[in-house]
Amino acid sequence: MNVGVRRRPTEPRSGEKRPVTVRVAVWSAWHPRRALAGWLAFVVLCLGVGLAMGTHQATGADYRVGEAGRAENLADEARLGQEPVEQVLISARSGPLEKTAADAAVRDLTAGMRKLPEVARVEPPVRSADGKSLRVAVVMKGAERDATDHVAPLAARTAAVQRSHPALRVAETGGPSVSVGVDTQRGQDLALTEAIALPVTLLTLLAVFGSALMVAVPLLLALTSIAAAIGLSMVVSHVLPDAGVGTNIILLIGMAVGVDYTLFLLKREREERARAGGRLGPEALVELAAATAGRAIAVSGLAVIVSTATLYLAADVVFSSLATSTVIVVLAAVLSSLTALPALLVLIVRRTERRAARRALRTGRRTAPRDHPAGPGRLWGALLRPASEHPARTLCLSVLLMLALAAPALGMELRVLNRDSHSREIPALQTYDRLTTAFPELSVRHRIVVRAPAAESSEVAAALRELSDRTRSDPLYAKDVTPLVKASRDRRTTVMELSTPHRISSPQALSSLDRLRKDYLPDTVGTVPGTESAVTGDVAHDTDYLAHQDAKLPLVVGALLLVTFLMTALVFRSVVIGLVGVALNLLSAAASFGLVVLFFQHGLATTLFGFDPAATSAIGSRVPLFLFVILFGLSMDYQIFVVSRIREAALRGVPAREAVLHGVGASAKVVTSAAVVMVTVFGSYLFLHLAEMKQIGFSLAVAVLLDAFVIRVVILPSALTLLGRASWWPSRTMRRAQSGVAVPPAPVPPAPVP
Repeated sequence: MNVGVRRRPTEPRSGEKRPVTVRVAVWSAWHPRRALAGWLAFVVLCLGVGLAMGTHQATGADYRVGEAGRAENLADEARLGQEPVEQVLISARSGPLEKTAADAAVRDLTAGMRKLPEVARVEPPVRSADGKSLRVAVVMKGAERDATDHVAPLAARTAAVQRSHPALRVAETGGPSVSVGVDTQRGQDLALTEAIALPVTLLTLLAVFGSALMVAVPLLLALTSIAAAIGLSMVVSHVLPDAGVGTNIILLIGMAVGVDYTLFLLKREREERARAGGRLGPEALVELAAATAGRAIAVSGLAVIVSTATLYLAADVVFSSLATSTVIVVLAAVLSSLTALPALLVLIVRRTERRAARRALRTGRRTAPRDHPAGPGRLWGALLRPASEHPARTLCLSVLLMLALAAPALGMELRVLNRDSHSREIPALQTYDRLTTAFPELSVRHRIVVRAPAAESSEVAAALRELSDRTRSDPLYAKDVTPLVKASRDRRTTVMELSTPHRISSPQALSSLDRLRKDYLPDTVGTVPGTESAVTGDVAHDTDYLAHQDAKLPLVVGALLLVTFLMTALVFRSVVIGLVGVALNLLSAAASFGLVVLFFQHGLATTLFGFDPAATSAIGSRVPLFLFVILFGLSMDYQIFVVSRIREAALRGVPAREAVLHGVGASAKVVTSAAVVMVTVFGSYLFLHLAEMKQIGFSLAVAVLLDAFVIRVVILPSALTLLGRASWWPSRTMRRAQSGVAVPPAPVPPAPVP
């Protein structure tokens, strides 16, 4: 009898009762080529259908909230909606603007623009107060949000005029061209983050596995999951419109969770292989790993999805787009981990065995299986010692540290990040700054929309004239600028634009809106019987958006805390574990909020990293809610994986303290390795130009670091050690296991054929 020869187990019968995650993994393990072909076909199908259907972008109507949204609806109903306008600024490169040269440039520009099918009309030139600049307004056809797709011919015409008049500076700016510039910069930034994140991820995985082949597996699965998610998101966008952030989030979350889930299963398969000592085939090892880590992956993915889905309660197109993208890419990552990963593992092990067998024939020696101990090792044993030996002291000190980090969050100031905070490397924004310096009245425009019975049209016109007269004496509004007034054909709707010579995010611009809404408008137009009025514009939209978020915040946070608790309590059959999970997630989120305020709002990021001060004066309005929800979901990954290992040991009757140390120690390396990958991916977003993406990347990177190295290694084991058996209340199964009563064992794979 050859003791060293191991035979493969027989394929399990289809009627055996196993969790669906195990059944799927086992089928993939026994049919690896079919499983891989199916997964690749799924990816290609998703991409193909997605590219064929294209992405349905959110329209302007999807972004409307509050009074500003109501004003825009009123204007659209009367066909008085905001027209897309590009401003062409003509100035001398030095000294005064020569009239003859400027007039010639205006003639060439006007003639060229009028020939374009995208242009509705070209307004007469306007000279600045100091006489050094001219501006020409080019009004485009169609809706304002659609203009980004049609602005290229206008930019080309402006560039042609610049070439024809090299002595002058001829440049174009406006909402459409700024949006194109931001999108272009975002694309370049994403390419940079990929160039940074991929090499660091490779090095991290190489340090974990020590094998180039095994390093390729997590990356391959993560990238194919991202590809499938991008295609699926294009299809779903026809039901839930994309706000232009979908691809960013898919790349951000997809690489992180894709590598995460793969690491979980790979680590468990290695442990089972070391424990089997060469007595089990790769299919049986995959089944053992899927019975534990596979379940953790499925539950973790579900937790991220359920947590992220609470963003839909915000009733906001951007948050809905963020939620949709996250849900899709997490689903794809879970699916790849439970189908393609087992197949790849079996193929790799079979290939390794064949090579080992050929080597044994040549050398006459058989290679002993490598030992991959499940214990924590010396380093992690030392890190866990404080939680084990002095849990109360360790818990108090670590919680105080986290609370100290969270303290700056109490002074958080939120702001909608707009043109004022975008990178000035974008040419259209450089031109915008010169334009608003020469023509400060273009900085902010409040659009007042009034609807009244046609019989009251003269009263409305008189009231608007009175409102205009009042603002002329108010320093918050532009001087010597005649307000633009338009009326609908049926005389029921009137729109008037008031200019404010202050930047969008300035206190003066906010005060001008507040005074207009609370004083001037009620005292003038508000006195006309039967009128309905509202104010919109950039400042109004930002103000109403913040108010809308503030109103939805308690609902989203409350739902998130509830579902997180229920998910954890149901998975582990423990109310206490559910409460501990929520408390730790709150602590991690609060500490990361405090650090993002310290670095961005208080300017530490500018001092240390040289960030643009415009990106560090306030926190983006979407950052806290997005961070809160996504962090809860990602923290559930680690919570479920670590606590699952603790629960396994406790169910075997291991005493509470030893079970905690075993579970944390056994999962420490893979959790911290996954955290390093996540921090790399998130941290690479610090190199982006968009202030909001910098803040999101920084806050997520910091949160993951704190969660992996403080929460899971220090606070969680300290808390569970102090709680002891009470951690698992009211689980009867755990109570019996800890009391020494036999618990039915977990299902095992079929035995090898003798």
